Amino acid sequence: MIFTSDEDLAIANEYSNHGYIIRPNADKEAFNWIQKSAANVAAVALNIEPPTDNEKFLNEIHNLVEPSKLNDFRLKVIQGLNALPEFRLMYFRLAKPYLEAIVGNELAMQQRINLSIQMPNDTSSLLPVHADTWSGDSPFEVVVWLPLVNCFGTKAMYLLPPTESAKFSDEFSKRGGSSSESIFDSIKTEVKWLEVKSGQVLVFDQSLPHGNRLNEETETRWSMNCRFKGVFTPYGDKKPGEFFEPITLRPASRRGMSYVLPKIS
Repeated sequence: MIFTSDEDLAIANEYSNHGYIIRPNADKEAFNWIQKSAANVAAVALNIEPPTDNEKFLNEIHNLVEPSKLNDFRLKVIQGLNALPEFRLMYFRLAKPYLEAIVGNELAMQQRINLSIQMPNDTSSLLPVHADTWSGDSPFEVVVWLPLVNCFGTKAMYLLPPTESAKFSDEFSKRGGSSSESIFDSIKTEVKWLEVKSGQVLVFDQSLPHGNRLNEETETRWSMNCRFKGVFTPYGDKKPGEFFEPITLRPASRRGMSYVLPKIS
């Protein structure tokens, strides 16, 4: 007996086979709100007028920000966004049905959403190959990765698919080498580059090796990422209340968590 819908089953199978899914944003209004908010907060950080074309403005931000000032600028933008009360709710709405098909409907969400800005030919924004579980993250987590602009070629991220990842893990002591660059060299012919368009969302398994390389395109990449997991699954080094916050607890779970057996005199 299959207890899930055909659509949920298709999502689950694709995620299991490939380690990720790419789908249209589940809530277009939420995406437009996030993209516009990012552009407006960026404009405030630069002390300029809000743009009339948000995506063009984000794609061309390298014309307004020097690479040496990029990290300070990025921190101002993500701090401004995380200060908006609706931000995390809007982000969740983008991927809600996909998370429910892959993770479940009682979820814990990362408390602060992250932002990556990768300018063309900027070596300061590289993310070496890694799996989040290598540094203590729970293997029960997934990442919701949201591009605010079209991400393609070297402007995108890469991921090592599950079958290749399992083989690499078995051979890690022989293939890992002494640096992240040597690790990438050993898998570069096997990784999958993920083209994710503006208006789409990527949900991927963060226990699979992934990262980015030098952006050799002519546009700047803007992408956000946030981790989700089942409330009652193991947490690894990132604990509820410190890194994660329950967001969709159901009444039976709340009741069960607070239940106390009757006292016997």
